[in-house]
Amino acid sequence: MEFGEKQGIPYPLLSDIDSKVIKQFGILNEQVTKNDALLSGIPYPGVYVTDEAGTVVAKFFHDSYKKRDSPELYIDAAIGRLNLDENAPQVTGSNQEINLTVAVHGGKGTVRQGVVRHLVVRFEVPDGLHIYGPRVPDGMIATTVTIEGPEGFVVMSPELPATEKLTLPGIAELNVWHGKVDLVYPFYATGELASECRPLDQSSIDIRVSVRYQACTDQECLLPRTETLTLSLDLDVIDIPAIDMHKGHGQREGNYDGTYALKRLLARKIKQNPLGLPIFLGKNIWLQMGALLRKLYARK
Repeated sequence: MEFGEKQGIPYPLLSDIDSKVIKQFGILNEQVTKNDALLSGIPYPGVYVTDEAGTVVAKFFHDSYKKRDSPELYIDAAIGRLNLDENAPQVTGSNQEINLTVAVHGGKGTVRQGVVRHLVVRFEVPDGLHIYGPRVPDGMIATTVTIEGPEGFVVMSPELPATEKLTLPGIAELNVWHGKVDLVYPFYATGELASECRPLDQSSIDIRVSVRYQACTDQECLLPRTETLTLSLDLDVIDIPAIDMHKGHGQREGNYDGTYALKRLLARKIKQNPLGLPIFLGKNIWLQMGALLRKLYARK
């Protein structure tokens, strides 16, 4: 109740202490066991988007509680189109025939641990021209995008629009795009790049995007092009509750003191599984030591 009031949340919040509703929805994170102590009983992070009639029009779920989608992506799903923020980082190509824009969508282009943003490669293909989707015959150039970033910058599977079929005499059926084409590449940062447990190591990163494509008419093709564009993205900290165990890590502390709620959670979890907390702490120390040793070994 207090949390909702301080955050200005205008709708009721559910405190699902025993994960009953989570189980009814079938979204209990079974990868997290009772020996994971505080995390046991959590759902897979997700959001359902409904229309005014309550019909689900989209859903967003991830395989880890450390991933979250940007709010802008929910808005896109609700209105049925992708709206790029003109103030977000973006860069344009040099081709005079095909307008190419590479932009970051969500969070004004900032990179935060676990928060999914979208890297959008947008083509504006003039009438009479098309570009090729995946799987083309030998001698033709399919549109490909290669994204490079620093360690901890993770690119997920792309979200590509449906292609149209084009049949040309003597050539197999082709998959093509024309008009405005958005190729979407979700990405997020892991703890190696932007951690919730330490201040940021740097203020920004550079992302290198190479786009190879070929524009054609029904009779002839223009020369293939490869454009390499660089985006500079700001790193950002995450929002955390004002709990002593989180303070001092360089993150953005909220206006809600979660200490009392944490104490109640600890008491409940210890009562349910007395050995869960020490096992959880021991496992985390072991994982951190393993990660440190791997880094030291990689530098040799």
